[in-house]
Amino acid sequence: MIVLRHPPVHAPGLCYGRFDPPLPDDLESRVRRVLPKLAAVRSIVCSPLQRCALPARMIGESLEVTVLTDDRLQELEFGDWEGRRWSDIDRHTSDHWAADPLRRAPPGGETFEQLCERVGRAVADAASLPAPLIITHAGPIRALWFLLEGMSFSEAFATRVPYFKPLPINPPRT
Repeated sequence: MIVLRHPPVHAPGLCYGRFDPPLPDDLESRVRRVLPKLAAVRSIVCSPLQRCALPARMIGESLEVTVLTDDRLQELEFGDWEGRRWSDIDRHTSDHWAADPLRRAPPGGETFEQLCERVGRAVADAASLPAPLIITHAGPIRALWFLLEGMSFSEAFATRVPYFKPLPINPPRT
């Protein structure tokens, strides 16, 4: 199973999970560059957010592969903070969340435990597809490292998730 984080977006200083900032102008050339590394892909499942769905459709067309969207592959829900500048979010509230994001949620958002639960189910379903590519976000990829690769929560968050670089992930055991 291959996992791919969406291309970088233009969102300087913004809190975005479900908020969908614009994609880069060079998206087509980025897709062309990544295609040779995806030749074995036979199915694609992606987050419905445009930063994942649009590149997924472009890759799917090039590889002649059907693309399925799965809401469970969306980024962490930041609730009331979505689309706001981090500098405009009450520091006391964000520090409280940051002290235990595994079990605490931003106001109106979700915990990392909740993210792991939904992403785990989505990836278990995707694992039944032939040679799947999953196009998603940094949070769900960290959840997969935590759930499937044996990384601790701290390790998963200390590890940089590269943009638009194919990453092998061990499929879930059924």
